[in-house]
Amino acid sequence: MSSSPGEEGRLPQAAPSHNTQDLFDSPAPTEAAGNTPEDQVSPVLDASPSSTTSFEMIDMETVPAPYREVQPHWFFCRRANDNTSWLPFSREDSDKLEQACNSADEGEVVVAVDGERYDVHVKERKRYAVYWEQGPTEVRRCTWFYKGDKDTRFMPYSEDFGKSLEEAYMIAVTLDEWKTKLDFPTGETVILHNPKLIMQYQPIGLQDEWMTSPSEQTRPRTVKRGVENIIVEIPEGEPEKVDHLVFMVHGIGPACDLRFRSIIQCVNDFRSASLSLLASHYKRAQQDGQVSRVEFLPVNWHSALHGDATGVDEDIQRITLPSISRLRHFTNDTLLDLFFYNSPTYCQTIVDTVASEINRLHTLFKQRHPEFTGAVSVVGHSLGSLILFDMLTNQVAGSEAREGMPSSETCHLNYDTLEQTLTRLGLEQYLDTLQAENLDLESLSLCHDSDLKVLGIPLGPRKKILKYAKRKWLPEDCKTGTVHLAPGLQFPSQVTNDHDGNQSSGVTPQQSQFHRTQSVTSAVDYEYFDVGIGQVSIDYPQLAFRPQTFFAFGSPIGMFLTVRGLKRIDPNYTFPTCKSFYNIYHPYDPVAYRIEPMIVSEVDLEPMLIPHHKGRKRMHLELKDSLTRMSMDLKNNVLGSLRTAWQSFSRLPAAAALPPVEEGETTIERNLEETHGVCEEVESSVSAEQQSEIKVGMLNGGRRIDYVLQEKPIESFNEYLFAIQSHLCYWESEDTALLLLKEIYDKQGVAFEQPQQ
Repeated sequence: MSSSPGEEGRLPQAAPSHNTQDLFDSPAPTEAAGNTPEDQVSPVLDASPSSTTSFEMIDMETVPAPYREVQPHWFFCRRANDNTSWLPFSREDSDKLEQACNSADEGEVVVAVDGERYDVHVKERKRYAVYWEQGPTEVRRCTWFYKGDKDTRFMPYSEDFGKSLEEAYMIAVTLDEWKTKLDFPTGETVILHNPKLIMQYQPIGLQDEWMTSPSEQTRPRTVKRGVENIIVEIPEGEPEKVDHLVFMVHGIGPACDLRFRSIIQCVNDFRSASLSLLASHYKRAQQDGQVSRVEFLPVNWHSALHGDATGVDEDIQRITLPSISRLRHFTNDTLLDLFFYNSPTYCQTIVDTVASEINRLHTLFKQRHPEFTGAVSVVGHSLGSLILFDMLTNQVAGSEAREGMPSSETCHLNYDTLEQTLTRLGLEQYLDTLQAENLDLESLSLCHDSDLKVLGIPLGPRKKILKYAKRKWLPEDCKTGTVHLAPGLQFPSQVTNDHDGNQSSGVTPQQSQFHRTQSVTSAVDYEYFDVGIGQVSIDYPQLAFRPQTFFAFGSPIGMFLTVRGLKRIDPNYTFPTCKSFYNIYHPYDPVAYRIEPMIVSEVDLEPMLIPHHKGRKRMHLELKDSLTRMSMDLKNNVLGSLRTAWQSFSRLPAAAALPPVEEGETTIERNLEETHGVCEEVESSVSAEQQSEIKVGMLNGGRRIDYVLQEKPIESFNEYLFAIQSHLCYWESEDTALLLLKEIYDKQGVAFEQPQQ
C-alpha cells in the first residue's frame, strides 16, 4: 500500500487519468441531515470526490483569466527528530537554481547557495554542506503545494506530480472546463473545482477501518498553485561580499543549548541575528555600500576527541558503572571534556583539532572568496574560550605565515615531494592511494585522521603521515609552540618527575635563569621562562592568520588561570598576534569569571553593562536604579533636615546646661556619615560603570575587558532557576551579536545607528 502524500511528501509519479465531465451531472449519494451541531459539518470538509454540490455556491460566472505558467520556487528538505519539513531558498538563490536548471549544460551543474556555505548539485537535486560534515539533503523545484487539517504549513508535491497538476490546470483554464477530476493509480484523487478551489482526497481504502464517519473517511487536503498563494516566509538573501570572518569554537559536549542543538545550528542562529541587526542598526551604511555582512563559521572539536581515532569513549565505557546510565552517559559525553583538556594526551588532541580545523576553514573560505580582504576574529564559548586563550598566548609573533599570504607562499622546511616523504617514512605503498586524491604535503597538513581512514590507510601509517606533514609544513619559528611572556606574570613552577623519581622543574639548562625558591609552589618570573600560560607539555599549534579580536562567551578563563597559580596579569601584557579581547558573560552564568580584577586589583571596577539592542536598559533595571536613587535622596533629605534641626537646637541658650557632646558621637551624625559614605560608593560605582574609557591594561588595547549582559525580567525573580540557561544564552542573544558587530565595524570606521522604536 502506497503512503499518502501527507506522510512522505510525494505521490506516485504515474500519470493521472483526466475526467473532464461536469461533476454536477454525476449522481451524489444522499445523506440524512441531522439536527445536532455535530452533523452540521463544513461543506468543504464533508465533500467527497463524487459529491460536489457543496461547492455550487461559488461564483463561477466571472471571466476566466488567461493561462500563465506557474513560477517555481526551490525548496530544500530538513529532517530532525523524525520530522520532515521543507524550507524555501531565498529568492536570489532560487533564481540562480532555476537558471542553472534551464541551462543547456549536459554535465552536473553546481550552484553555491546560502552565502556559499552550501553547494546544490542541480541535476542530482542534492544540497551539500561546504564547511562542515553533514549529510546531503534533498532539493526540489516546487510548483504545487498541499496542506491537511493537522498540518501547520504547506508541503510541496513531487516535481512529477506537480507537472501533472499543472498540465490539468492548463487544460482547465484554456478550455474553461472545471470540475475536473484527476485519478491516480493508488487511488488519490484531485478535483479542480475552480481556479481558487482545488482539493485532494485520499482513497477510502487507505483510511483506518475503525473510522465510521464519512467526513473523516473523505477529509480533503487543500491544494495551492505557486508559492505566492501559500503562507511561507521566504528568507532574505545574503550579500555576496563578506566584510569580516569569525570562527566560533564550542564548549564541552556535543550540544550547545537547552534544545540539544549542535554548534552548526547555534551558529546559524547567531548569524541570522547578526544579519537582522545589520539591517536595522546599519541600514544607512548598507545602502551606501559600506557594510555587507559578517560570516560566522562553526569549529567542531568534540567529534574528533570522541571519535574512533582516540578510542577514549570505548575505554571510558568499559569502566563506567551500569547504574543511572543516562546520567553517566551525559557525564562521559559532556563533563569529562574538562578533564580531557587537563590531560596532556587529550589536550594535545583538542588543541591540534581546533587549530587544524580553523586553518582548514580559513583556507577553504579564502578559496571560495578570493576577493576577501577583511580581518578574522575568533569566538570561544565556555571551554572553547579557554582553548583559544591558551593557543593565543602561545602564538609566535612575526611569522610570515600570518601576514595574510596565500598558503602556497608560506615558508616550510623543505620541498620534498610526496613520494620522497613516503619513502623516508617507509610507507611508499600508499603513494598511489594519496595521488589518486591529488594530495600533496600541503593538503596532507590540512587533513584529519578520519580523512585518511576513509582512504583505507591503517591507524599506524595515518599517524606517521599526519605528524610528519603537519610538522614539516610549518615554518621553523612556528614549531616550538612557546612564547616569552611579558614580565610580571607570576606562576608557580611546573614540577615533573624524572625516571629516577626525582622532581625537576622541566626546563633546560638554558632556561635556568628563572627565579624560584626551594618551595615547589614558588612564583616564577616568566620573563626568563620559555613557556606559555598553557600546559607545559603541550606543543601548541600555530594559526595561519592574526586574529583581530578574541571574544569569550561565558568563559572560565579567570578561574583556570587562578587554579594554575597565576596571581595577576601584567597590565602591559598582550597576546602576541591578537590585540583585542572581550570577556562577555551573563550575570547569572555559573561558569563565567571576570578578568579585569587580575589586571587592576587595586581598583574595584564594575563590569561594563552591555546596552540592550533596542537602545536602553531593560525596564526592570531602570526601575531598580530609580528606586535606589529615590530612597537615597529621601534618606539624605530626612537626615539633612534632622541635622539642621539639631544644629538650631544646639544654639539655644538652654543647650548650655546640657553635657558637652563630642563631634561625631551622636547617633544622628553617625547615621548621616554612614549615609554619605554609601552615597559616595553608589556614585563612584555608577561613574565607573559609565566610564568606558578607563584604561585596564593592554590585553584589549587599554579598553575595558569585562562586559555583562542585562538579565531578563523573569530571570531576576530566581537566579538559580535560570543559571544553566544563562550559560547557554549567548547563541541567541541579540545584545551579544550587536556588541560583536560594533567592535568589528568600529575598526572599519562605520558607526551604527540606533533605530527609533
